[in-house]
Amino acid sequence: MRVVREFTQEGIRISVFSWNNKYLLKFEMGPMEQTFKIPETEILEESDLNDFCEGEFLKGVKLRFKEMGESLRKQLENF
Repeated sequence: MRVVREFTQEGIRISVFSWNNKYLLKFEMGPMEQTFKIPETEILEESDLNDFCEGEFLKGVKLRFKEMGESLRKQLENF
């Protein structure tokens, strides 16, 4: 597995890996993470990865983090 790049966007740490002809996009926020696997053929240039991680896609990631955080908080309160 090769690290392609790491950066932070809107408080979310994003790590991009290359592995088995796929890009793995790992989004981390606090104790939570989300990983997406994308065929390398879908993104022609590594420089396009930043653009891919913006807009509606990033909004969806942030919304899932909010839902995940609420779910974790509720579970910890009831445990």
